[in-house]
Amino acid sequence: MKTRRLLLLLLAAFASAQAVLAQSREPAAVVLTADGPIMPPMLEYITRGIETAERRNAEVLIIQLNTPGGSVDAMLKIIAEIRASSVPVVVYVAPRNAIAGSAGAMITMAGHASAMAPETSIGASSPISSSGENLNTTADVKTKEIIKASIRSFVTPRGEEAWKLAEAMIDEAKAATADEALDAKLIDFIADDLEDLLQLLDGFSVQMGDGARTLETTGLEIQALEMSFIEQLLLMLTDPNIAFLLLAIGVQAVLIELSSPGGWVAGFIGAVCITLAVYGLGVLPVNWFGIIFLLIAFVLFVLDIKAPTHGALTTAGVASFIIGALVLFNSPGTPDFQRVSVPLVVGTGIFLGLLFFGILMIALRAQHKPAQMGGESYVGQVGTAHSFSGDAGQVQVGAELWSAEKAPDSEPIGKGDKIEVVEVRGLRLIVKKK
Repeated sequence: MKTRRLLLLLLAAFASAQAVLAQSREPAAVVLTADGPIMPPMLEYITRGIETAERRNAEVLIIQLNTPGGSVDAMLKIIAEIRASSVPVVVYVAPRNAIAGSAGAMITMAGHASAMAPETSIGASSPISSSGENLNTTADVKTKEIIKASIRSFVTPRGEEAWKLAEAMIDEAKAATADEALDAKLIDFIADDLEDLLQLLDGFSVQMGDGARTLETTGLEIQALEMSFIEQLLLMLTDPNIAFLLLAIGVQAVLIELSSPGGWVAGFIGAVCITLAVYGLGVLPVNWFGIIFLLIAFVLFVLDIKAPTHGALTTAGVASFIIGALVLFNSPGTPDFQRVSVPLVVGTGIFLGLLFFGILMIALRAQHKPAQMGGESYVGQVGTAHSFSGDAGQVQVGAELWSAEKAPDSEPIGKGDKIEVVEVRGLRLIVKKK
C-alpha cells in the first residue's frame, strides 16, 4: 500500500514538473515551409506541424506557402486541421514571386490570419476532376459549392469585397496580386519576410474556437520544422515526371527479368519502381486509358525480337509509348504543374526503342552466326606448346591439353611457343607457330 502511494506521489510530482516546464518554456513561432503541390504528403506535413505547435505551446504557427494548387480532398482536410488548431495559424504566401494557386488560395483564406510577400499572387481556384479534365455542369457546381461552403464562415466576416474576390477565384478562376488581395481585405498583411510578419502580427487579434485572442509576437524564437524524409519522398513521387520515369524503368526491368529468369536484381528493381509509380499515379489526376497504349508498346517491343519485321514493331512501339504517356498524364484540363514533360516522354520513348532495337540486332546476329561445336570450334584459336619434339607434341588450348602435329608450312615449334590451330584431325590438332 505504501509502495502504491509512493508511486502515485512520484507520478503527480512528475506531472507537476512537466506542467511547470511547459508554462516556463520560451514562447516560439513554429514555421513550416509548404513548398509544393497540395497532396496527401503536404497534408501529413501540415497536420504534424499543427500537432508540434500545440505540443510546444507555441504562440503562433506560420505556414510559409508556395503552391500551384493540388487535390481538393487534401485541401479540405488541411482547412479542417487549421480551423481546429488550438494554436493560431498564420498562412504566409512567400517568398517573392511565390503563388497560392487553386487549393493554396483556399488554405490561405483558412488561416486565422493571412499575409503575402510583395510580388506574390493568389487565386485561380476553379476545380477539375481527378482525371485532369474540366468538370461537367452538375459535378462542377457541386464541387464549387462545397469549396465555397468550406471557406464562407471565415471569409464573409472580412467584408463583401473579400467574399466577391473569393467567389470569383472559384467560379471564374480569377487571380489577384498581393496588393489587390489586401485592398479587398482577403488577407491581413503584406510582409517582406518572417521578421516583418512577426512585427505586424504583434497585438493583432485573431478569432479562435474559444474566442478572440491577441497575439504577442515581439521577440519570438523562430523554430523551423522541415518536412521529414518520408514526406519529401512521397511528395516527390507526386511529380508526374518522376512517376513517369519510375513506371518506364519498372516495366523495363520486369521485362528483362521475364526474358532471362533466374536472377532477382532486375525483378526487384522493377517491382520497387512500379510500386512507387503506382503511388504517384494514385494521387495525380491521370487518364488511365493511357495505360493501354503503354502496355501495347512493351508488347510490341518484345514481339519484334521474335518477329521477322526487323524494327517495324519497335517503331510502332515507340509511337504507342509516347501516345500512352501523353494520354496518361497530359489530358485536356490538367494543370501545367501536373503535366509530364513532352521532351522527356519523347526522349524516353526513343531511348527504349533504340534499346530494344539493339537487343533485336544482337538476336539477329546470333541467329545468322554459324554454329561452332566440338573440335571444329578450335580452328583459329591460339594456345601454348606444352611439350614439342620434332613435328609432334602437346599443346594447351584454353583449359585443355591436346596432342598436336606441326603443320607443313609452320616454323619449328618449341616448348612455350605460341601456336595457332589450323585443323582438327580426330583427336589431334594441326598447329603452326604463331
